Amino acid sequence: MRPGIALISRRLCLLAGIGMACSWLPAQAATTERIVVNRFSGVAIEGFDPVAYFVDRAAVQGTAEFEANLWGAVWRFRNEGNRSSFLAHPEIYGPQYGGYDPVDVARGVAIAANPRFYVISAQRLYLFSREANRDAFAADPERFLYEVGKRWPALQEQLSQ
Repeated sequence: MRPGIALISRRLCLLAGIGMACSWLPAQAATTERIVVNRFSGVAIEGFDPVAYFVDRAAVQGTAEFEANLWGAVWRFRNEGNRSSFLAHPEIYGPQYGGYDPVDVARGVAIAANPRFYVISAQRLYLFSREANRDAFAADPERFLYEVGKRWPALQEQLSQ
């Protein structure tokens, strides 16, 4: 066998081995970019319970004991009641814009939010990448939502590709 072909054969074998070694990863880790998730676990919004923002008025970690799969993501909750509420009304409890920062979306870019920075406005959950964005949005949500409404459809299309 020629040296060049042998090298290519070894590389192909190495890649095949890596693929087999990763086959143990759970299927739920394959997620969509339309929702901000951990690319390794598939867990949305860093495992924070989306219903707790409304019920407890705080960012509270969910647990693996109370999970739900929706929109290509794994959502975690702190109890069964929150899980049931989310599944009954995901459009209310799920973060708007898939967990992307609406202030950044208004500027035309999709930046993943930090679930620790949030605002509930008009009974909807908004997450932000920075404290300054959260504060700016809280001061004038209508201004940002107007801009987001114009830009989100195009950004959402880009995210799905």
